[in-house]
Amino acid sequence: MLRLIQNPVGSCGICIRGCSKVKNKLNNYDYLNDIELARKATDFVEVQFKNTRKGYYVNKDHIPLKKGDVVAVESSPGHDIGTVTLTGKLVLIQMKKNRYRFNEEPKKVYRHARPVDLEKYEEAKGREHQTMIRSRQIAAELGLNMKIGDVEYQGDGNKAIFYYIADDRVDFRQLIKVLAETFRVRIEMKQIGARQEAGRIGGIGPCGRELCCSAWMSSFISVATDAARFQDLSMNPQKLAGQCAKLKCCLNYEVDAYVEGHKQLPSRKVELQTKDKTYYHFKTDVFKKEITYSTEKTYPSNLVTVSAQRVFEVIGMNNNGEKPFSLTYDTEVREERIDSKDILEDNISRFDKMNRKKKKKQGGHGNNSQKNSPRNNGSNVQARPNGANRLNRHNHSGNKQNNNHNKESQ
Repeated sequence: MLRLIQNPVGSCGICIRGCSKVKNKLNNYDYLNDIELARKATDFVEVQFKNTRKGYYVNKDHIPLKKGDVVAVESSPGHDIGTVTLTGKLVLIQMKKNRYRFNEEPKKVYRHARPVDLEKYEEAKGREHQTMIRSRQIAAELGLNMKIGDVEYQGDGNKAIFYYIADDRVDFRQLIKVLAETFRVRIEMKQIGARQEAGRIGGIGPCGRELCCSAWMSSFISVATDAARFQDLSMNPQKLAGQCAKLKCCLNYEVDAYVEGHKQLPSRKVELQTKDKTYYHFKTDVFKKEITYSTEKTYPSNLVTVSAQRVFEVIGMNNNGEKPFSLTYDTEVREERIDSKDILEDNISRFDKMNRKKKKKQGGHGNNSQKNSPRNNGSNVQARPNGANRLNRHNHSGNKQNNNHNKESQ
């Protein structure tokens, strides 16, 4: 909630209670921060460390803490440095959600982090990358089938957590001895999955955005190939796999909507019978509720797209022993359909015949026809076809005979 407060200088500013400058995927908005009873409901606070590691500590000394404060908390051995991410009643809800063991003695918050504590923390943090590279070399020298993906030092530098991934069980007892002698710290090994490793490393996905596992996802659910089948996606491993070499987590985002949509559609195994053909399922548009059928099982042929309602009607007719004339209509009048035709099947030499005819028309009468043409003589007399000349001569001779007959009768 937004609340206007008076700062020490005297000017008016805006304070967003419940929020902090901590920008990560585990950040929660404390919407109960303005309620005093909720703020004082418990002495437990939530503290976050590097990446996704969180812990719950009790504030026995009642130190005034708020979201975003850097504190020193109890650890074994020594102390650790973390950031307060949640206070008040919501901490109890998060502890219950994460299955916190209330029967164990809780660790406590020591104090606000001092400048000396922050210097040690930054110094230990600067050694993490070199430690990871060296630990990988040691694991390879020992012949262990594992990969160390990240290293996290404790705030005081007395302990280091090595995060690794492995397909099989790994006996790293010898590795721990070598690492302890090399880095002179207490060693803790934690196994993580390929998805967690991708989330810790980060990157850009094929969608052009930051990886979901590194941006906001904190818990990972197994992804099955059925999620891709329900969405009619291509079963191409290169397209379905993410940077972790596992199926993409985003395949689970819309699969529930597709499952509900498929419940309102007929089975894909049903064959539709008409009077002259049998149609097999080809593809389905779940949200438009349109289904495309083909007359062949293995390849698309004579594709027909109909609505799901029409498919149910045809299935009902087939169950009653009836066969419609077509999938799209029930009338006995067949609509003419123009099938696609390959132009190469036609005779290509037809173009040569057309060119020959044009040449004959242009040069059929020779040079005399060009000399005797009306255009060459410059006269305005229009040339008549041969048939018209014969008709005129016939009419002229007929007129002469009629005149002679009239003279004899006189």
